[in-house]
Amino acid sequence: MKTYLVGGAVRDKLLGLPVKEHDWVVVGATPDELTALGYRRVGQDFPVFLHPDTKEEYALARTERKTGPGYKGFDVDFSGSITLEEDLKRRDLTVNAIAEDEDGNLIDPFGGQADLNKRILRHVSDAFVEDPVRLLRLARFLARFADLGFTIAPETGSLMTTMVKNGEIDNLVPERVWQELQKALNETRAENFFDALQQCGALERLFPQIHPEQAALAQQALIQACSLSKDAEIRFAAWLGCASENSISAICEQLRAPKSYQELALLTGKYQHFFEKSTQLPPPDILEGLQAVDAFRRPERFEKYLLAAEAVTRAKTGQPDWPHPQREYLYNASKQAMAITAKDLTKTNLSGPALAAELSKHRQAAISKIKRPYRWSKLR
Repeated sequence: MKTYLVGGAVRDKLLGLPVKEHDWVVVGATPDELTALGYRRVGQDFPVFLHPDTKEEYALARTERKTGPGYKGFDVDFSGSITLEEDLKRRDLTVNAIAEDEDGNLIDPFGGQADLNKRILRHVSDAFVEDPVRLLRLARFLARFADLGFTIAPETGSLMTTMVKNGEIDNLVPERVWQELQKALNETRAENFFDALQQCGALERLFPQIHPEQAALAQQALIQACSLSKDAEIRFAAWLGCASENSISAICEQLRAPKSYQELALLTGKYQHFFEKSTQLPPPDILEGLQAVDAFRRPERFEKYLLAAEAVTRAKTGQPDWPHPQREYLYNASKQAMAITAKDLTKTNLSGPALAAELSKHRQAAISKIKRPYRWSKLR
């Protein structure tokens, strides 16, 4: 039995990046042998074990043979005769198919180190097309490593297009699409994930609700959101902020996105116009809009909405460096209005609708005292 460090840990170490987790492959062993050594089995489709002390994942070397559509249509062989090279060959990219033995020696049968040096993301074999999740993973790796100068190899890009044309991508289940999309939203260059999908035709196939002309605007909104915040919810809301409410609802439902993501995306899309015109609106309309976006009861979500809406506005102007004062103006308006509560009006002896009307009047007066921005960025 031999153990090798594989995958992302080896890749990131060679790139000089922090290694976040270690994955190991075990050659020449059986499940019973690992169990006898104290390893705990956790894998469902194939044997993956947790080390008794480190709790890191150890997988038996395996091969995969395509037997049906989708990413579950595989016959897996993890017998003790599977070699390390056979295991590495089933992996997605050459940069992820490098192993390191216990003495620190590298085993690199598919040229992963050379591709790391060339900054190329290249498939290991034509079996890449058999698993549609690999297309999403590759797009996510591009989002992660774009700042290091990585690009997708032309022949790999062609395979991605083939996967879309052959309908293999249609077998993806919502959970896996969301899993990869959410991870991509946390990357520095999240927009590259969607750009890679668009280049191979997958974006339109996965999200037909987004028209081609909207896709370019959504891309720009996401770029602006990434410059404003690292929050994946804000980035997701900005990406969808240019779409219609119906499209946003459909995509969120299709992806089965978490409720917080859905709420913020819908809020951004529905009240984008309010944000854009806010510096021109009278105090009553400002107060009405603040109440509509629930700024007083959910201030944290309101602040996320402001960032997502600004990202969309920057994209729509086509001038991200212009002054965009709406966010600061609405934030100050919410604070001034929220500072006045019903308790401040106890001396009026009012109650019910009359008290609500008086509270509204005082809040409008507070908003009217805020200095309006002199310049408002005109939308094209």
